[in-house]
Amino acid sequence: MKAVRYSAAGSVDEFKIVDLPALEPGERQLVVAMRAAGVNYPDALKIQGKHQNAVEFPHTPGHEVAGVVTRVGAGVDPSWLGQAVYGLRQRACFAEEVLLDLDRVARMPAGLSFEQAAVLCTAYQTSYYAIVTLAALRAGETVLVMGAGGGVGLAAVQIAKALGARVIAAASSEAKLAACREAGADVLIDYSSGDFRASIKTAAGPAGVDVVYDPIGAQFAETAVRSLAWRGRYLVVGFAAGEIPRIPLNLVLLKNASILGVFMGEAWSREPELLRGVVAGIDEMAAAGKVRPHVSATYPLAQAGTALQALLQRQAVGKIVLVP
Repeated sequence: MKAVRYSAAGSVDEFKIVDLPALEPGERQLVVAMRAAGVNYPDALKIQGKHQNAVEFPHTPGHEVAGVVTRVGAGVDPSWLGQAVYGLRQRACFAEEVLLDLDRVARMPAGLSFEQAAVLCTAYQTSYYAIVTLAALRAGETVLVMGAGGGVGLAAVQIAKALGARVIAAASSEAKLAACREAGADVLIDYSSGDFRASIKTAAGPAGVDVVYDPIGAQFAETAVRSLAWRGRYLVVGFAAGEIPRIPLNLVLLKNASILGVFMGEAWSREPELLRGVVAGIDEMAAAGKVRPHVSATYPLAQAGTALQALLQRQAVGKIVLVP
């Protein structure tokens, strides 16, 4: 089977398509014929050697996939064979076949394409875990979603709206803001121009924002923290802008606010039962039509570098996927 292969840390463009032996499932494992694989910012960071979890090389990236089960190992019910599924693993999803552990795979919700199902893992599970589990968002509260036109941002917009929140979506282009509007955002802010702090204040009102969802970081973070309401919650999702911000903690003290880190990869290892509840919650929302992944582009495996560059250059609206 063919797979994307990086021989050493470096540019996302420096890879080969290689032929690897067919996969054999071990106990409680399944082999999935890949129909679509999500492309994520951490994939690029790992290739570049910049991620907090270093990988060994040679390395095949990709950690979310959708496809059809072709082989099962011991301890797996044969009824899985032929099923359309989606699942998560730490690496090796940019390949024609993917090996998944049984506890990291789920049947695809009805009504979704393989491309849409492939991106449920990272963006939607991260956003659900952050907004529902950590921030305990309640109906009627106000949420500010930073980087709202990206994959995790649009997922956060949809999930917050499904929970009955008022959503302020901040993004950096007209195309991304249009996608936010389609996802249900109540207020749109272009933070690439104008006074960002004043725009938030106008949108949120004097009470401020109950929850900030921030996968961007950099210079926007302090402004977002200043916008928090009394007992507001600030979710640290990532640093797509490249700079890790330094927050004056007196801002948190004065609001009785909370800063909550969101690290899904580690959560899967430490809280597997909790995360299975997250998967069930996302599946329920997807089946009810409350969330619909926005896939803006698909690339073949041979163009994996182009897909990753689109993410690094912040050109993607919603999600990008690879197909065989």
